Order: sequence, then structure tokens, then C-alpha cells
Amino acid sequence: MYPNLYFAFKDLFGIEWSPLRFVNSFGFFVAIAFILAAIFLTMELRRKSKQGLLYPTEMQVMVGQPATPAELLLNFFLGFLLGYKIIALFIMDNSATEDPQAFIFSTIGSWPAGIVLGLLFAFLKWRDKNKQKLPKPEKRTIRIWPQDRVGEITILGLVFGLLGAKLFDIFENWSDFLTRPSDYIFSAEGLTFYGGLICAALAIWVYARKHKIGFWHLNDAAAPALMLSYAVGRIGCQVSGDGDWGIPNTAPKPLSWLPDWMWAYNYPHNVARMDQDNPIPGCDGKFCFELAQPAFPTPFYETILCLILFLVLWSVRKKLTIPGTLFAFYLMLNGLERFFIEKIRVNKTLNLFGFQPTQAEIISTLLFLSGLVLWIVLYRKSRTLKTIN
Repeated sequence: MYPNLYFAFKDLFGIEWSPLRFVNSFGFFVAIAFILAAIFLTMELRRKSKQGLLYPTEMQVMVGQPATPAELLLNFFLGFLLGYKIIALFIMDNSATEDPQAFIFSTIGSWPAGIVLGLLFAFLKWRDKNKQKLPKPEKRTIRIWPQDRVGEITILGLVFGLLGAKLFDIFENWSDFLTRPSDYIFSAEGLTFYGGLICAALAIWVYARKHKIGFWHLNDAAAPALMLSYAVGRIGCQVSGDGDWGIPNTAPKPLSWLPDWMWAYNYPHNVARMDQDNPIPGCDGKFCFELAQPAFPTPFYETILCLILFLVLWSVRKKLTIPGTLFAFYLMLNGLERFFIEKIRVNKTLNLFGFQPTQAEIISTLLFLSGLVLWIVLYRKSRTLKTIN
């Protein structure tokens, strides 16, 4: 396992570069997942715009104004945060930054770096606005297409996705949260995918209504991107060993040529620091534990499955012409995939009407049923409209 990129580069290329310790492997792949999602979402929105399915909105902006105090203050604040925390990782004593995740969520930082970078950001904003300053500021009308808003949509998805993932993780572990709430709130660990998906979807729905973006067309455009980003994100889970592995697997390997880690893996040096009763001999550091029994590498399985499902969605996206049906298809595929992978995953179960499903099994079932109902409703609605016309 590679808790951060330092261990990956050291093992794969023999390169030991200390700053790479600050790049979390899971976070690295999550960032790649968001970038790929933004790229494919832009491509699909642009295609739909060319087909006349999506339209631009107009808005008025003031041009030629100097930077306002609020703009300068905001840029100073952003620069200060970046310097106080991120730059501090590279210039402060190792004892303070040995655990980058704990450092980011602490109050420790570099005041000089924060102030200097804050002033630099404020100056750059002032200079940029000063270059565009006009003798007399004027209002101009600009047209913004849906694909031009992908950056804002991605940021919304990131912020509300992380918030929802954290909240659902807290709900899933409520009794443990009550005993040590700060460990959950101020920790970068413990994220639930479906919580992120639901909260991000609600935020983007509100945004789409505000900016008059066709909701079903936006959902259809996002469906392949969501499946791809999930597949890439699961690479981060597998590489870092974040605890999303499966149940113990002691069955003999079915295929001799299959690498051991693809069938049963004990996740050495995992970031979840499990199992702490099974330390790795001769290892010194915080990532020195492995599972006592090898487990199913479910993040790897999900990566393969979801890459295949992404290709399926991508291949049929032009054939499903009824708005919303591609997204309904995505919900069904997503629900099926997660429901069956839960059978070999480690997760806490709930007591519900005599059954003991996991939270993910309940949500994945609801997603599949929602997708099926949505498909039927949209298809019937489309047939009714054709009959009337």
C-alpha cells in the first residue's frame, strides 16, 4: 500500500522526495476523478448544446471597475489560508507536519507564510483589475452556455460531496460518533460515497434550476462522468488501503496466473491502520499494520466493474434519446453494482424489520428502484407526447 506518493515513488522509481509525503494517495486519485468528470461532462454538455438541447443564459456584468475592498480581502484570505497551511507543510519543522492530515485539520500553521501569500494574492488581484480598468466602467451582457459552468458545478460537487460523505459516515457510525465526535468531525478519514452523491446531486439540482439548465439533459450528460469518476476514486481506495476492502477471503485462488493481491490481500501499510493487533515486523512509523487475514480487494473489483459500466453508458448515450433515461440507466447500473459488491464488503449492518442490510445495500436498492421507476415514467410520458402530436 502507498499511504502517500512518497512511498509510491520510492517503491516504483527509487525516488525519495520528502515533499511527496504531503500528497495523500487517496486524495490524489479523487482529484484525478474530479478532473476526468469535469472533462467528460464538458464534452457531453457541448455536444447537447450543438444539438440545440441546451441553451445559454444572459447576464450583465460590470467591466472596467477597479478591484473592490471585498475582492481584495477575499483574495488575501484565500492566499493566507494557502500559505498558513499548504506552504507551511514544506517549511515548518517535521515534528509539526509528520502527519499531514492531522496538521491540515489542526490550528498549527505558518503566520509569516500566510501573510506574505495573502498580500501577494491581493496584489495580483489589484493589478489584474487595474489592467482592465476603463475611464468609465460600463455594463455588458454576456452569454453563458451550460458547458461554461462546469467549473462551478465541479466545485459544488466537491464541496457538497465531501460534506455529504462525512455526514453519512457519521450517521452510519452514530454510536461511535457520540463517544468521540471530534475524531469524526476533524478527520479527513471516513467518507461514504452515497452520502456524497446524494448531497452533491441536491446542490447541483438547485444550481441547475437557478441558471435554467435543462435538468434531465444535465443528468444524462453527468451519468458517464459519474461512473468514470467513481471507478478512478476506487483506485485511490485500493492504493491507499482506506478500509473499503472486503470480508476475509481464505478460499484457494481459482486461477493460478492471477496475482495474489487480486484475490486475497492483507493490505500492508494501509492508511486505515488496521489491523493494529498485527504489526509488520521491522517496520517503523504510523503505517506499519496489515490485516491478520487477507481480504477480498473490493475497491479493485469496483474499479474494473465501473470502468466497464462507464464504457456501456458512453456507448449508448446517443441512442437513448428520451431526456433522463440515460441517467435512469446509470442509477440502475450503479445500484446493481454496489448491491452485489456489498455481499463481500466489510460494513456495519442495520436492524430493519428483521433484516440486517448495510446502509449501502439500502441506498443501492433505492437507487435501482428509483432508476427503474424513472425509466418507466419518462418512457411512458414520451410515448404519450408522440401520440398527442
